[in-house]
Amino acid sequence: MQDTSKHKASNLIAGATGDWEVVIGMEVHAQVASASKLFSGSSTAFGAEPNSHVSLVDAAMPGMLPVINAECIAQAIRTGLGLKAEINLNSVFDRKNYFYPDLPQGYQISQYKQPIVGEGEIEIDVDGEAKRVGIERLHLEQDAGKSIHDQSPDYSFVDLNRSGVALMEIVSRPDLRSSKEAQAYVTKLRTILRYLGTCDGDMEKGNLRADVNVSVRKPGDKLGTRCEIKNVNSIRFIGQAIEVEARRQIDIIEDGGKIDQETRLFDPAKGETRSMRSKEEAHDYRYFPDPDLLPLELEQGFVDDLAQHLPELPDEKRARFVKDYGLSAYDATVLVAERDNADYFESVAKGRDGKLAANWVINELFGRLNKEGKNIEHSPVSAKQLGGLVDLIANGTISGKIAKDLFEILWTEGGDPAEIVEARGMKQVTDTGAIEKAVDEIIAANPDKVEQAKAKPSMIGWFVGQVMKATGGKANPAAVNDILKAKLGL
Repeated sequence: MQDTSKHKASNLIAGATGDWEVVIGMEVHAQVASASKLFSGSSTAFGAEPNSHVSLVDAAMPGMLPVINAECIAQAIRTGLGLKAEINLNSVFDRKNYFYPDLPQGYQISQYKQPIVGEGEIEIDVDGEAKRVGIERLHLEQDAGKSIHDQSPDYSFVDLNRSGVALMEIVSRPDLRSSKEAQAYVTKLRTILRYLGTCDGDMEKGNLRADVNVSVRKPGDKLGTRCEIKNVNSIRFIGQAIEVEARRQIDIIEDGGKIDQETRLFDPAKGETRSMRSKEEAHDYRYFPDPDLLPLELEQGFVDDLAQHLPELPDEKRARFVKDYGLSAYDATVLVAERDNADYFESVAKGRDGKLAANWVINELFGRLNKEGKNIEHSPVSAKQLGGLVDLIANGTISGKIAKDLFEILWTEGGDPAEIVEARGMKQVTDTGAIEKAVDEIIAANPDKVEQAKAKPSMIGWFVGQVMKATGGKANPAAVNDILKAKLGL
């Protein structure tokens, strides 16, 4: 468990009465990647017509009994294993009682004292410093429906398509101390879920959303009263909501007031949080074991088999990239942030210079993809094509400058890199005789620059540029430098 008594000065917030420390815990709701719901066979597909993916179980028709979806159980276990968490072989589904129009049963089937996954941890990196964040639990529960208020001035509507969709609620310990740490935590958690294939992490569709618990205290004091900010659906908004809420609480306390424990909503348009209701405690929900569902009992062999077939996770992949390809920790972190990106890089780097491959993938490819709003799936340049370009640089066929021209051709026109270079005469000039001739001509035409270069050796860059221009950018830069140094006596 993280030592919550420790804090970094850079995380403290200045107030009128001194510095304050913000304490953050997260409850992340991740939709389980499953074709059907937690207790029925209804589809979980996004974007369907309202109330078209609803079974009698989802609508809570009398006499309809829930039947557990085995794939949802397996996905929860995979997630727990990915979080280095304890898997509980015995767990219980409970009824959490509350009354909302979009909750047909009048209760939510969830887990309380006996969840399927126990304590685990995630390692995050903030400004180059590693920190471990404790996971308290992961439990399965069914989602509610959706209330729609904006289609009529007189009526509200209910869409039950999401009713019964399986969610994993992943609860952290209050180990986070800044908005940046909270954002890094959710980002890392999302990456792990996507690697595992247990949640697609699509926050725009509501498949991953966070309840953020925020309190403030003087450094070293006991924990303050927390407020829960519900259903924050973007990494950026998580950071903004924490900053706004922490400042609100500090201002209230410094004005002599006290914080009420409550549930709040973040309004990004107004940059404020506002009260929804007083924060419920467990007894308010009147939890009790669901009489329609037997306790869930797992065999250790089932868990072990799932563990054996887990994919390589981000931290392990990053360590291997550093070791096998000689990458910096930063470059490796960038490459493993998305599994598809990491797979693309490995295809390019296989059997090649890993650092050169990483440079082209991160700087040229990712830079261009970001500029055009594309992801790796829609890259016009395949890993095979980029690998071919890297080969041409490595064997001296083309220079770095020519490679950028070739990349542009691959991006806009496609084709085989080696064939393009051959057909368009893009090979760099390595014939020292031809380079020497160009150097001699430049020197002869610029005697004043020669004298300047002898007095100021950095002037050699001007000559390099002129030679490259004269050779159409095809001269081998290393050869140009060597010949110029010899001719100018530098």
